[in-house]
Amino acid sequence: MTTSSSTHVVLIPSYNPGPKVYDTVRAARQQWSPVWVIVDGSDDGSAEGLQQMAATDAGLQVFVLPYNSGKGAAVLHGLDQASRLGFSHVLCMDSDGQHPAAQIPAFMAASQQQPQAMVLGLPVFDASAPSLRVKGRKISNWWANLETLWMGIGDSLFGFRVYPVEPLRRIMQRQHWMRRFDFDPEAVVRLCWAGVQPVNVPSLVKYFQADEGGVSHFNYWRDNRLLTWMHIRLMFGFALRLPLLLLRKLRRG
Repeated sequence: MTTSSSTHVVLIPSYNPGPKVYDTVRAARQQWSPVWVIVDGSDDGSAEGLQQMAATDAGLQVFVLPYNSGKGAAVLHGLDQASRLGFSHVLCMDSDGQHPAAQIPAFMAASQQQPQAMVLGLPVFDASAPSLRVKGRKISNWWANLETLWMGIGDSLFGFRVYPVEPLRRIMQRQHWMRRFDFDPEAVVRLCWAGVQPVNVPSLVKYFQADEGGVSHFNYWRDNRLLTWMHIRLMFGFALRLPLLLLRKLRRG
């Protein structure tokens, strides 16, 4: 059964996702309305296919950006639209089918119960997950928890999340980082610094092989270098905020 909302919207940034995007959008629409897809300069024909789907589905809206500007930039475009139309929260999910659309209602309910918080997916991996990526994310998680004095970030990289619109929008508008693969970890760290509490909800994740329609744009060298630079930057921000973070932690006991 599809749940309709005037406060919470599903946001799917999408860049050359392959045919899995259509299954992803259909699965999301079975659970929620509205669903928005931000086509981030794709040139694989998916923009046209998605626009055809939206033409017969009032609960689906497709925004097409003229060129590829990165996941964070696509999410920011969605946040601006959400703010303009009066939505208070967005659930972000990937377009490649890795994230469980069936859990959208549970994540939205968790957000509605704690609207000041961000609801973070805590990935539950199966045998399809690449071992190197599962182990590598532990490094990013450790850094993100250090940078926030262990405020409760369960996973810094998993992108199946519900964000409060205005706090994240303000953070992104103040600086030009967080526009590409660095978006997910930097968003949770900076939201924690802003006092937005994380709520972790276990979530199944599925990695698809190429012969199953899976598409990955992750580049180990480029993206790990980006994450390393991001954590260096965040450590400088952490040092500046350390007295405030310590005081906040002491008050919470």
